[in-house]
Amino acid sequence: MRLTERAAGDVEELERRSVRERDALRRDRYRAVRMALDGKQAVEIAKALGRARRSVQDWAYAYRDGGIDAVQPARRKGREPKLPRRRESELKARLDGGPRPEDGGVCTLRGRDVVAILEREFGAKYSLGGAYDLLHRLGYSCLSPRPLHEKSDPHAIRHFGDNAPFL
Repeated sequence: MRLTERAAGDVEELERRSVRERDALRRDRYRAVRMALDGKQAVEIAKALGRARRSVQDWAYAYRDGGIDAVQPARRKGREPKLPRRRESELKARLDGGPRPEDGGVCTLRGRDVVAILEREFGAKYSLGGAYDLLHRLGYSCLSPRPLHEKSDPHAIRHFGDNAPFL
């Protein structure tokens, strides 16, 4: 391959990066470009590194067109979340506020209730597992102590336990 150094010191920088890099694929990208700069052909570079010839060519062309930083692939963004990040604080405030009458008269929100809230109020359709993943990421725990009904009377409960005719 006929590849020339783009900037002075690129050969030393490629060598330095290939020595420091722990990931084998990323390291081989630097090594392939370094070998191409030494005048080796794509086929022999591919054979020496155990990589495909076409990959070696792609890495060399990436260096030729963009420099050392272009040898490594750009970081991928990934899929956008169903609930936009900017609305997560709204969801947290809604959940921290507790259940509302439109939630079906429950005293504690369950995973299925959160799924319904997400779809009804935020327009985001989540599966039950996806809702639990979202809650975990937001710092919520799916486990909570058993809730007490708002009309429960601790004195009456204690009185029943003390005076109940157990067999």
